[in-house]
Amino acid sequence: MTPIATGSATRVADVGAIRARFPALERRHHGHPVAYFDGPGGTQVPRVVADAMVDYLYHHNANTHWNYPTSRETDDAIAAARATLADFVVGAADEIAFGANMTTLTFHLARALGRQWGPGDEIIVTELDHHANVAPWHALERERGVTIRTVPMRTEDGTLDGDILQTMIGPRTRLLAIGAASNALGTITNVARWAQAAREAGALVFVDAVHYAPHALVDVRALGCDFLACSAYKFYGPHIGILWGRRELVESLDVPRLIPAPDESPERLETGTQNHEGIVGAAAAVDFLASLAEADTRRERLVRAFEGLHERGTALLEAMWRGLEAIDGIRLHGPPPGHPRTPTLAFTIERHTSDRVAIELARNGVFVSNGDFYATTVVERLGLANEGLVRAGCACYTSLEEVERLVAGVAEIARR
Repeated sequence: MTPIATGSATRVADVGAIRARFPALERRHHGHPVAYFDGPGGTQVPRVVADAMVDYLYHHNANTHWNYPTSRETDDAIAAARATLADFVVGAADEIAFGANMTTLTFHLARALGRQWGPGDEIIVTELDHHANVAPWHALERERGVTIRTVPMRTEDGTLDGDILQTMIGPRTRLLAIGAASNALGTITNVARWAQAAREAGALVFVDAVHYAPHALVDVRALGCDFLACSAYKFYGPHIGILWGRRELVESLDVPRLIPAPDESPERLETGTQNHEGIVGAAAAVDFLASLAEADTRRERLVRAFEGLHERGTALLEAMWRGLEAIDGIRLHGPPPGHPRTPTLAFTIERHTSDRVAIELARNGVFVSNGDFYATTVVERLGLANEGLVRAGCACYTSLEEVERLVAGVAEIARR
């Protein structure tokens, strides 16, 4: 297997130093150190994130907007978290809303947007997306009579059919709901291109960045979107969702809400008491990523960290792809190395279900996810609705040795 260069044009923390910050990596299974390739479904959490959440719960825990110290401290912590996540996406602090997860936030936003649409209005979704960016919009088809138009996926390389997408965008288009990266195949889509086409047609743009945000630094201005959602537990934080939305749009929405609740952005989008410790943890996850490189501002540190991590992830993905493609009976899915993609690889083994592959790999401490990952249409289009995909994703703590263990484990299964 081709060795991975240790040097980097962008200085970023050594993988060994990064791994030392994750207690989960100390785990052993059947005598083997655990290699976590399940990051696309949820990454492990560094100690600093858990410490921040524990500190909040032990020393500052309260509800918001009351006149005593811990409540004011909670208000301050949430405000600081909004500012941190704003740096993460290049938005404003008063445009960052929190919720249970991306799916819940998207259903909530869809319901609000749908109240102004009806028959004759069109929403564009894609076959490549996680169904959290499909089902909420299909609900408006039933509830409001809007028309849903679906962009097909090219099965040969796991990308969207751009020619068809271009023809779909028109004067009746009210929203383009598009994923920045496929959680199943790792495909990165040129969102900025299609967002511009949608804007020119007078449509809004909603971006699912759940799988994109851990691997490519978000910039909502460069993407040209109106709303963007991601999940902290995919980038080393707790289970909580984040929704960025243009303030003027958020404050114009007929959002389902309690009358006494705040009416301004972003709290207008937040129903009920929030997960305060999760909000603190999400901010700590962003600061963890920023701590992996040096620069004057948090955003600059994030830029440098993501550049270095992208370089490493690209090398790991190539090593994994080349190692697996040399094994008889392996079928790789999605764009090959050298194309826009994340370090997430999906594959199948002839005569083996994805369940069986995942179980066999886990016996040797290699943890992969399998199935359809709620990207149900992707798996159906690949003809794998019964067998499912095996998915291995590289994270900031993934080492070349772990990739080699994965490849060796797959080779052993394929030989049987």
